[in-house]
Amino acid sequence: MSKLINAILLSAFAWLFIVPSAHADAYNDTVNRFHKANQSKDFFKDAYGFAVFPTVGKAGIGIGGAYGEGRVYRGLKHVGDTTVTQLSIGFQLGGQAYSQIIFFQDKRAFDEFTSGSFEFSAQASAAIITAGATAEASTKGASASAGLTQDSNTSEGQYYKGMAAFIIIKGGLMYEASISGQRFSYTPK
Repeated sequence: MSKLINAILLSAFAWLFIVPSAHADAYNDTVNRFHKANQSKDFFKDAYGFAVFPTVGKAGIGIGGAYGEGRVYRGLKHVGDTTVTQLSIGFQLGGQAYSQIIFFQDKRAFDEFTSGSFEFSAQASAAIITAGATAEASTKGASASAGLTQDSNTSEGQYYKGMAAFIIIKGGLMYEASISGQRFSYTPK
């Protein structure tokens, strides 16, 4: 049984790292998807900047991890590159790919994120945007709603310590009740 679990976990992590790198248009396409989503589009108007990750791959069996590469923008100007890594522990099984955007409310939040090594604690939450359902999960609790279209969803993101995060699920299936935090690195352009 443990050989089967090891084989599944190895396959899931191999899938994460074999996926080809995103080309430049992937960043524009991802920003456009978030700009069209009702839950996140208004954040573009007032945000000081944002970080966008076209694809973050995530997998786990008991212990899990995630990795993605992204870009950081101040206004609409690309000012640097970033990576996200995540380690999680708890009940989890499967693999998933998603896009993520993090809005910075002001210069202070932008500077904190771009300081070199930033961590989102387990208390931070991300609004999940999909075509038919939304969910929010954090250590404070969880909520979910369903609708026929993206426009009918009622989930709203909000700033937490000057940052607001949104996720669009791209594919995969992940069962999860775990505790995790995300760690970001930043390299100026």
